[in-house]
Amino acid sequence: MKTKKLINSGTDAVDEMLQGILAAHPRHLYAVEDMPRAIIARNGPRKGKVGLVIGGGSGHEPTFLGFVGKGLADAAAIGNVFASPPPDPIVACAMAVDGGVGVLFMYGNYAGDVMNFDMAAEMLALDEIEVRTVLTTDDVASAPADQRDRRRGVAGNVFIFKAAGAACDLLYSFDDVERAARHANARTYTMGVALSPCSLPQTLRPNFLIGEGEMEIGMGIHGEPGVAREQLRPADAVTDELMDSILREMKADRGDRVAVLVNSLGSTPMMELYIMMRRVKSRLDDAGLILHTSLVGNYCTSLEMAGASITVMHLDDELQRLIDHPCDCAMFAR
Repeated sequence: MKTKKLINSGTDAVDEMLQGILAAHPRHLYAVEDMPRAIIARNGPRKGKVGLVIGGGSGHEPTFLGFVGKGLADAAAIGNVFASPPPDPIVACAMAVDGGVGVLFMYGNYAGDVMNFDMAAEMLALDEIEVRTVLTTDDVASAPADQRDRRRGVAGNVFIFKAAGAACDLLYSFDDVERAARHANARTYTMGVALSPCSLPQTLRPNFLIGEGEMEIGMGIHGEPGVAREQLRPADAVTDELMDSILREMKADRGDRVAVLVNSLGSTPMMELYIMMRRVKSRLDDAGLILHTSLVGNYCTSLEMAGASITVMHLDDELQRLIDHPCDCAMFAR
């Protein structure tokens, strides 16, 4: 059975979405002329500031577009649904935000993104624009702890991009921006659970199958297989399973501070997210951890997939300052 979507055509969905976002948020965003997939912050880039370019496939909104603005990302290169942007919009983004001291690329650790962003960096080197790259690898389920560089970047992008964007806005040196971005990534952990599939605009068919009464722990945001297919259990038990994996790896001491994101994968309602948040807070209290800040809602989605993820960033003094630093983006502000 085909799914239902409020679109005009699958092939036009991304471009029409971008037109709508620009119409809704002209104070925050504009597109590079003749390059509609290169979205730039109106008030972010400036001379002497490291430029931050993020990007990836569509279908994860508000990631990536929603985090472009003053104090966070300077630009986002946008691909088709669940597909990397090609090099050209990435290059256009970097050239638009280059403040003369270098440009940092940040995106999830996916093969297509790595290939295309690396190609863009090589093209920019010909114009003597220095580019460095920090991949996000927060998905605990996607590889063992001793193979962190193989992990995927998922909802933890929100905190990691936030920290890096603040470092840029505070006029950190290029070396220190890169260091802060890597530090933020190393202290961010995400685990998710999927309850039902999503469907691509082009196909209107579910992109994976999951049985009635089942859930998949650790499924990726494009439908990549997780670590276990289990019977659906009550919210507290599911939250405990996700938190167990995060806390086991994070190895925090009592009295440490954390930032938490309870994120909907697309169709899970706020009621269910807050039920999970209630249990997250209980687990943090039991571990003696201090909840410094929390986000609950749609931050890194997977079209209309049902399910949720929990992200915990293990804060220190620097990361707390960067997370708290003001930002004003199209779909996110502090």
